[in-house]
Amino acid sequence: MQPLTCVAHRLAVSAVLAGCVLVTGCAATGTASNSTVHDSLPEPAVLVRTIAPEPEPSLIPVARYGRYTLVEMVPEPAQRDLLRQVIEISIPRTLDASVGDALRHVLLRTGYRLCDAPDAASLFTLPLPAAHLRLGPLPLRDALLVLAGSAWELSVDDASRSVCFTRAAASRSASASPAPATPSSSAPVAEPAQLEESQP
Repeated sequence: MQPLTCVAHRLAVSAVLAGCVLVTGCAATGTASNSTVHDSLPEPAVLVRTIAPEPEPSLIPVARYGRYTLVEMVPEPAQRDLLRQVIEISIPRTLDASVGDALRHVLLRTGYRLCDAPDAASLFTLPLPAAHLRLGPLPLRDALLVLAGSAWELSVDDASRSVCFTRAAASRSASASPAPATPSSSAPVAEPAQLEESQP
């Protein structure tokens, strides 16, 4: 009984090999006939494009906390750019609170200080609106812009970590001003010829 099984296996293996040879032969014959058709056609211009290899992903170091928790050891975006830190703050209610007092209070523990710009002196003495007594949660940059208002632009010196305010560009204020008044159409306009006739 065992010799029959071996014979059957040998026949099956030889049949599979013969099928592979036939398939390979048909594929080779098909490519040969296709190549003769394409040999008579002119070859199009070949464009060469160099593709740079994809950069290998950089490994981010992690620390294990507990059994199942891995924490990436990478600084938060707000730690890299301090103006992106999210703040939520209540400004103390005082009777004489000004915008300058509120700006200094917001900047207390942010790493920035308010610069002493002579342009911003008028901003710092403005009274603080009641709507600005509680701010946040919002990014520090937005909180500073809310307190200053739309008439002021924020400039930051990262080297000295100082925050300054300057008046908005004159072009913005010029576009907001009304158009000059034109002479009314009801008043008659004298023609140059009429002016010459009326002179003695």
